[in-house]
Amino acid sequence: MVDLGLKGKKAVVFGVADENSVAWHIVKALNEEEVRVAIAYQERAEDSVLALVSSLKNSIMVKCDVTDDSLLDNFFKKVKKEFGTIDFLIHSVAFAKKDFLKGKFFEVDRKGYKTSQEVSAYSLVEITRRAYPLLNKEGSIIAMTYMGSTRVFSNYNVMGVCKAALEASVRYLANDVGDKGIRVNAISFSPIRTRAASGISGFEEHLKEHKKIAPLKRNIHQEDVANLALFLCSDLSKNITGQTIFVDAGYGIMGSY
Repeated sequence: MVDLGLKGKKAVVFGVADENSVAWHIVKALNEEEVRVAIAYQERAEDSVLALVSSLKNSIMVKCDVTDDSLLDNFFKKVKKEFGTIDFLIHSVAFAKKDFLKGKFFEVDRKGYKTSQEVSAYSLVEITRRAYPLLNKEGSIIAMTYMGSTRVFSNYNVMGVCKAALEASVRYLANDVGDKGIRVNAISFSPIRTRAASGISGFEEHLKEHKKIAPLKRNIHQEDVANLALFLCSDLSKNITGQTIFVDAGYGIMGSY
């Protein structure tokens, strides 16, 4: 095994929901590298997260909602008390009502649009602002995205617009925090079976289509995203920032006729 030099580092991860969530696989990969992890979880996922965290070494979990300022303040207060400083911040949070992940994009109402943007894109800005004083130099911030940010996929709708905002935020944040040597990047991955993906109409068809078109003729898995996250946390990526990096078995390079 290659030593990534992560032993003794500390990470904050938003978005663990259950054993299939991408955030959980990133947590596991980090913990296996002996990184201490603070998990921010939503109350509705408490039972699932409690069961998962029992398998980790020396990590903590704190209830948090990215739309609640008091919970965010409390979370980072506890992180500061427990960890002092942190090295990595992982954002794997997104939300849109199921009704807005089908049909036409213009059917999304004002409230639905605002909520989706607040949770899926603005939350990265919110947690970065709070994490910045705690982040050590040469740290790493990573957000999860999807190609629907730049291309139209049926039923992805408002989430594609949110991911476009998220990726733009990554670039601006990379400029904001670069003076401390902190990198900010996004991982864009192809469809994976998760709780969030299950809310997208026609998801199974998307999965089959990606496998058929991708040059490697396969779908990816949560572990593939976690492996890229490890790279982006390590010094191997010390001069990569403001980028959206794809792990999609090559799907994104293909055209259509």
